[in-house]
Amino acid sequence: MATRLLAPSMGEGVEELTVVKWLKQEGDKIEELELIVELETDKVTTEIPSPATGVVLKIMSPAGGTVKVGSVMAWIGQPGETLEAGEPVAEVPQAAPEAAPSAAPAPAEETGPAPESSVYTGRVSPLVKKLVDIHNIDLNQVTGTGLDGRITKEDVLQYVEQRKAAAQAVQPAPQPAPAPAPAPAARSAAPEGELIPHTPLRRQIAARMVETVQTAPHVLTVMEADLSKVLAHRAAHKEAFAAQGVNLTLTAYFCSAIVSALKDNPDVNASWTDEGIQRYRTVNLGVAVALGEQGLIVPVIKDAGMLSLLGLAQRVNDLSTRARSKQLVPDEVKGGTFTLTNYGTGGSLFAAPLIFQPQAAILGTGMMQKRPVVVQDADGNDAIAIRPMVYLSLVFDHRILDGEGGDRFLMAVKKALEAWQ
Repeated sequence: MATRLLAPSMGEGVEELTVVKWLKQEGDKIEELELIVELETDKVTTEIPSPATGVVLKIMSPAGGTVKVGSVMAWIGQPGETLEAGEPVAEVPQAAPEAAPSAAPAPAEETGPAPESSVYTGRVSPLVKKLVDIHNIDLNQVTGTGLDGRITKEDVLQYVEQRKAAAQAVQPAPQPAPAPAPAPAARSAAPEGELIPHTPLRRQIAARMVETVQTAPHVLTVMEADLSKVLAHRAAHKEAFAAQGVNLTLTAYFCSAIVSALKDNPDVNASWTDEGIQRYRTVNLGVAVALGEQGLIVPVIKDAGMLSLLGLAQRVNDLSTRARSKQLVPDEVKGGTFTLTNYGTGGSLFAAPLIFQPQAAILGTGMMQKRPVVVQDADGNDAIAIRPMVYLSLVFDHRILDGEGGDRFLMAVKKALEAWQ
């Protein structure tokens, strides 16, 4: 009997998944636990293994479409095996016709009567709701291409682009002044190129970055830290950590210093709300992981304040490895209260990263460089010495923090690194 590949649960509140691509096609042989499909939520992309050994008999959910959690995405069995009639359809939830009064009512986004057509009553994902609020969209004007006509984030973004193009088209063209106009020749001389379609992850990144700059007033403050004592400690303990299967990187030290500073500066471990500033009792530290051309993802170290340097290094190793191999689950990229990003791996000295909403701040670390600095000996005499220096960039939400609060937190991080024992 053929085995069903069901759309898995990807975390609390996740009801719909996007099929990014199939790693196996119909007719391909596959082994149990071999990766078969790449799925995406509004937070993470994950590769899903096959539940059985056999042949991919039928793919029910094409790439680029959406699928509900628990519905059948594909059938796996032996060559020539016949699927039982009706089973695939029974497993895929069907949206009830809008005109059927006996159908189970879906949560309605609007209650007033539509002027010309019926009000859209289909359910949408949290990301779609967020995009609708940002761009002030009437869902009745959007054509859904998802399962059973459901509106997806791609549908909303495409509608926004079409609306902008239409608005530009109806604007009256400026009356050209009577003068020689070689402008058309200049337009035709524009270089040719190619249009690279957006990936779902790139669209998500774009939506979140636009959201954060429209939401929070960003302020940047920069300090530099001497990592001499951190490097000495790392050199003395790196082999001991390696014996326990842990790669001791500078990221773990940055995480530890941030956790220590957040405990002393609780207003930084917070979010803005209309009712007041929401402080968090626990530190859930997001650590940005670059995925090359695919973009960026931020897995979260939960309860980071309870972990030692070894524990932080273990979590950094685990989360970054699984992020790059697309093995994270949505719950592992949710709930962050503060974020660390290390752009120094690309050679950058300092930058101004964007805050991950609804957090209060984000800390960026640049590339470590040996530089001449002025130091003092025990007698207070100045001297020039070569030290491993790194720039620390803190970007904070000015609604939550003022300059003094941001600088106080960043100074605490700097002191924790420079006084490492």
